[in-house]
Amino acid sequence: MKHILGIIASPRKLGNCELMVKEITRHVPEPHDVSLVRLQDFDIKPCKACYRCLFDKERCVIGDDLNKVLDQILNADAIIVAAPTYLLGASAVLKLFQDRGLAFSAHIERLWGKPAIGVGIAGIPGKEGRTLLDIQSFLTFLKTDIKQTKLIFGALPGEIFFNEANRQTAKELGQSLFGEKTIPKQPCCPLCGGDTFRFLENGQVRCMLCSNAGSVEWTSRGPVVSIERGEHEMVLTKEDVMYHQEWLRNMKRRFVEEKSRIRDIALPFKDGWTWIRP
Repeated sequence: MKHILGIIASPRKLGNCELMVKEITRHVPEPHDVSLVRLQDFDIKPCKACYRCLFDKERCVIGDDLNKVLDQILNADAIIVAAPTYLLGASAVLKLFQDRGLAFSAHIERLWGKPAIGVGIAGIPGKEGRTLLDIQSFLTFLKTDIKQTKLIFGALPGEIFFNEANRQTAKELGQSLFGEKTIPKQPCCPLCGGDTFRFLENGQVRCMLCSNAGSVEWTSRGPVVSIERGEHEMVLTKEDVMYHQEWLRNMKRRFVEEKSRIRDIALPFKDGWTWIRP
């Protein structure tokens, strides 16, 4: 029996995100049960940038509900995430949770390769902005194996199923959760499968999912993107994740070594500024 966790990044009860996740689970062919979490139901505070999760028993020390949700993710066999589009991006609660992701690396063995599906919901076709990229990034930093991500359109609660084609999409997503990974169509990053790019100078492009750079060739069949591994990778392999975690731990050593230099730079900026407090 597979255990599926549905993560709803929308405050709407029985809204499009919730309905889509539930519809997807109906089409998973493997025997399974389902649990759901609505991120807005939990007290998730911003990251404090203290790095203590890298040293203190490798758990975030902030006294909120992060570990309650993380434990549910760790205990799941697969993840389905749905988020609405707010101002051309996924709802902020998704990024709020992701920003606490340094603590996730302590559980790389239980997270790595966990099957995952992501769905973005937007009210107006063409006005989804970076929503799908936000969802892909969220699942990437959870170390999951992203089987598919899709954009669905519908503004009113339930409107996504005014269009019967979206039920077929849900069926396809459900059937793919424990199946073979869908190969992204070009143009996509050959390293991570990302399909969002920033165009740089001299014909260079940067993948906005793994942040590696390369070039684009314009062919008769459309653009073909070539991306090269960088010197400091963060997400492509388990070894990359562990390397980056150790690099972060070494920041503590560097801070001690450079403490007097850091103080000398910061001191002229300390006094004489007006702060507005709550």
